[in-house]
Amino acid sequence: MMTTDVLLRKESGLGRIILNRPRAINALTHTMVQLIDAALVEWADDADVRAVLITGAGERGLCAGGDIVSIYEDARSGGSASLDFWRDEYVLNARIARYPKPYIAVMDGIVMGGGVGVSAHGSVRIVTERSVVGMPEVGIGFVPDVGGTYLLSRAPGELGTHIALTTARFGAGDAVHCGFADHFVPSASLDDFVSALSVSGLDAALSLSTAAPASSLSEQRSWIDSCYAADSVQEIVDRMRDHGSTEAKAAAEQILGKSPTALTVTLRALRQARRLPSLEPALDQEFRVANAILRSHDLVEGIRAQVIDKDRDPHWKPGSLAEVSTVDEYFADLGARELGLAQGEI
Repeated sequence: MMTTDVLLRKESGLGRIILNRPRAINALTHTMVQLIDAALVEWADDADVRAVLITGAGERGLCAGGDIVSIYEDARSGGSASLDFWRDEYVLNARIARYPKPYIAVMDGIVMGGGVGVSAHGSVRIVTERSVVGMPEVGIGFVPDVGGTYLLSRAPGELGTHIALTTARFGAGDAVHCGFADHFVPSASLDDFVSALSVSGLDAALSLSTAAPASSLSEQRSWIDSCYAADSVQEIVDRMRDHGSTEAKAAAEQILGKSPTALTVTLRALRQARRLPSLEPALDQEFRVANAILRSHDLVEGIRAQVIDKDRDPHWKPGSLAEVSTVDEYFADLGARELGLAQGEI
């Protein structure tokens, strides 16, 4: 596998991962995932590598997620390439979370979907004033994955549920507050941060961090926790519409524009992930869901409306929350096709 889409090198005691598709905001391809994973395996036992650093090329962001157009073509044709991609991607996410050396992610600029997967499971996660983080999957008829259900389910109160169902984007303060990041470093100091990391080590680099901005989501906990504590998406929306705040009513309208099936599956996935003991079984669950959604109408329709035709007018099937009868099939055991991370199969 040869590509310039990801640059991998050893430099001053660091294993450097540079996502190198700036025109695509460094969106991940299957080959990129495989090469990163192979490098992490190699560096884990390499005495010349004391820490790993992941950054993104260009000025727009670390990573905008996965290659959505490839998933669209695969889903339309009834293929299985996306499942192979997701399997390797989720294994990579688990490896990052359990990495034996410091794994430092610079989450500058846009960090969406798969970008969260290669950063927010790291041991040291850096955000800047330019960081825009999100899990926008429900907007295309998919669900938060790459361990997103695990992270979101552990955000304070119901903030993670709000982020997932509305596809809300959030900045540095909210990222730290919700457990997606650890430290705030002004973007003007990033070059000095990397230099200090190379020359003097992690502690010296982190001395460049400053207090993160206040979390705007934390200020809305009252209505968010009250409304999102409901047992169904429809009841959540009803509570929002009955609430006095303009923020709650706006959130209700945002939710109602998303795939009713994806919303229902996402809420169940979050509730179940909250009870899971670690990241690995959450990734196993996400893989089961991904298998079912790849064959769904709403994934193809959602990507068409948002990415291909860009008419922003998806026609979901079924078209309303009331018409979603059951989503049990999205959580069904896959038998021999199980991801198996909870059983240590990595």
